[in-house]
Amino acid sequence: MSQKWIRKKTRLPLAALLIVLLATFVILYNERSIIEQIHHHTDHEQNLIEASRFTYVKPNVHANTEVLDRFSRCNATNEYSGKKIEWVDPNEDPGQESDIVVVKEEECDVFSGKWVFDNSSYPLHKESECPYMSDQLACQKHGRLDLDYQYWRWQPHACNLKRWNVRQVWEKLRGKRLMFVGDSLNRGQWISMVCLLQSVIPRDKQSMSPNAHLTVFRAEDYNATVEFMWAPLLVESNSDDPVNHRLDQRIIRPDSVLKHASKWQHADILIFNTYLWWRQGPVKLQWSSEEKGSCEEVKGGEGMEMAMNAWGEWIANNVDPKTKRVFFVTMSPTHQRSREWNPGSEGNCYGEKKPIEEESYWGSASDIPTMRMVKRVLNRLGPKVSVINITQLSEYRKDGHPSVYRKFWEPLTQDRLDKPELYSDCIHWCVPGVPDVWNQLLFHFL
Repeated sequence: MSQKWIRKKTRLPLAALLIVLLATFVILYNERSIIEQIHHHTDHEQNLIEASRFTYVKPNVHANTEVLDRFSRCNATNEYSGKKIEWVDPNEDPGQESDIVVVKEEECDVFSGKWVFDNSSYPLHKESECPYMSDQLACQKHGRLDLDYQYWRWQPHACNLKRWNVRQVWEKLRGKRLMFVGDSLNRGQWISMVCLLQSVIPRDKQSMSPNAHLTVFRAEDYNATVEFMWAPLLVESNSDDPVNHRLDQRIIRPDSVLKHASKWQHADILIFNTYLWWRQGPVKLQWSSEEKGSCEEVKGGEGMEMAMNAWGEWIANNVDPKTKRVFFVTMSPTHQRSREWNPGSEGNCYGEKKPIEEESYWGSASDIPTMRMVKRVLNRLGPKVSVINITQLSEYRKDGHPSVYRKFWEPLTQDRLDKPELYSDCIHWCVPGVPDVWNQLLFHFL
């Protein structure tokens, strides 16, 4: 009897314990469900509050608005109204997310690699033999004696870039218009391309037709043109004059690329870029729907996102990848602070003669949030845009900038001449040099 009692006595507390644990679990589960519902409801309310702060505007709508130019001014600057750019890709599947396609699946990542010194096959052209060379990029002409910057070849880790073949490029361009659209860095890539291509065209069969906003190199035998259009902010702005654009107040029309698109829409191959001009402080907004002179102000990064979305809407609705090729060149890095690659130093690119070897190097001037924003826009465009990712490979080339070896458009004071690092150009690139490799990457994907 005692044993049975003992066994029965021991079972009762165990059963009670299980019941208590089960009840506790049920209570906790219900409380968690209630808390999640509260949080979900709170998040939903927060999202509604956030959404209510913005008004979404359809871009690229023809409006009876005067064109912005360098004489445009803001009569008044109002608080930012919260307008955002909203656009729809008619071919977009809202239930499917796409990734930027930079290489085909069977190919390796040509943007991951290292620079290899190669003085047998580089440079791909000679500075002195290009009649269209810019004094802003002609480093050898302006006194640079160390010419090693011309001899570096980009070598991907797991494959090779197509070897540059000027005749093959011209065959790809036969009967076509190749147009670069963007800022002075894109203009540098265009000059590089013209210098790479012009050598096989007889002098009497080639011409350069400058036209303030659009400059055209023509090769008669191929019925082809290689063009550059100045549009540093992609959208319409008061800085669209390629010469007189150094203005105290930057004004953009954030919801329209139509002014520029009227010229680029007929090109067969388009190469776009934009970045550095958005890093020069806030920008003023003049929406197409607002009266003349009425402005708002936002940070440069916010303005760039609006411009990218207006550009993206035009691409989505006007580009058939079967008939038109569109490329976007990612941000070109600068080398303004030598302490980033040489801790303890206080210089910049001045005097630098070799690339950075550390593959993980990333300078502060290459803004990751901006790259993520650009990626979001390009993701939506899918196969309509191919990406030329120059950022990481160009990060290594602290030696490739003009520094003081270029023509400066303003007289240099003696103070600056005594301290050359103070006026070094660590933004643009010597040609021959890094931009030739950007064009080799373009050739790789054409």
